[in-house]
Amino acid sequence: MSSESRIQARDPVTKAVIHSPKPVQSSPGGLWNLSHLEVPAFLMCPPFSHATGQPNNIWMMDLPEEGRAVEQNKAFRQFQAVYQFLSSRAFVQLLPVPRDCGLQDLVFTANLGLVLEHLPSRDTVVISNFKSEPRIGETEVGVRFFQSMGYKTIVPTTKFEGEAELKHLHDKVYIGGYGLRSERETYSQLEEQFGMKIIQVRESDPYLYHLDCTVFPLTDQKTIVCTEMFDRKEISEIERHTEVIDVTRKEALPGLCNSVRLGNLILNGSNIHDLKRGSDAYRLELQKNRKLEDITTENGFEVALFNLSEYQKSGAALSCMVMHLNRASYNHRLL
Repeated sequence: MSSESRIQARDPVTKAVIHSPKPVQSSPGGLWNLSHLEVPAFLMCPPFSHATGQPNNIWMMDLPEEGRAVEQNKAFRQFQAVYQFLSSRAFVQLLPVPRDCGLQDLVFTANLGLVLEHLPSRDTVVISNFKSEPRIGETEVGVRFFQSMGYKTIVPTTKFEGEAELKHLHDKVYIGGYGLRSERETYSQLEEQFGMKIIQVRESDPYLYHLDCTVFPLTDQKTIVCTEMFDRKEISEIERHTEVIDVTRKEALPGLCNSVRLGNLILNGSNIHDLKRGSDAYRLELQKNRKLEDITTENGFEVALFNLSEYQKSGAALSCMVMHLNRASYNHRLL
């Protein structure tokens, strides 16, 4: 069998396309890949190709074309602020941006795929099969990158948009969102192939179109959930596996759940200083920030806020810009 035919082989159970990298020699220290680091490890992507020319979500469609225009230097400064903060406390790998690739959303690495944390080998990445037209080309970039880093990669034949849609809770338990960008069949395939439990919840609000807009695992025992977005049966299933901290849709809309945990820190985006004091947008943002402060303080965390206004023009938030290569932050025990 040729190298090309091996790459295009399909799993007999899931029919997903399997990409097997060339054998990778492990390092003298025994590390296979970045997911085996004992410190938190993340993937980010510099915004060289970041643009908003093709609106592909309702947030972008609500903005006039001139209001979506990205200030490139400002976008780089905002990216650098998050990158420097993360990299001072964790290992951050940067995804190479292919020259003239035209992939306007490549900077949002949380949509690129998901490292399967419950597998002891932590060597398998499920790469996204995008529904969003401007993002389809990212799949090939993701496959090539993760293969070069020594990972096995799988691309489902059904739609799936990465870590932003599939959240790891603990052990082999995940929550997966479907209905707008990802398909339910994807999760059934993954459960069968990888022995994982995926709590499947239906998404219907176009303003909360990925799961990271409504669900954020705070610890391996507690999860922030916008419960009004799901039915009673779905919430009951979530509550069987984690303690639920409820937030409202008004608190979720400005991005409360679009957070990233880094040890005892919770990172979140907020452009409150750009907003007119007393405006509806200001009050909504303030309410979100105060709710997040209340939750984190009660649970022993601190909050770090970052202005990501240039990325909000894409309908995105902080969690969209960070893909977990491991979940070492969740091993940090709070006092």
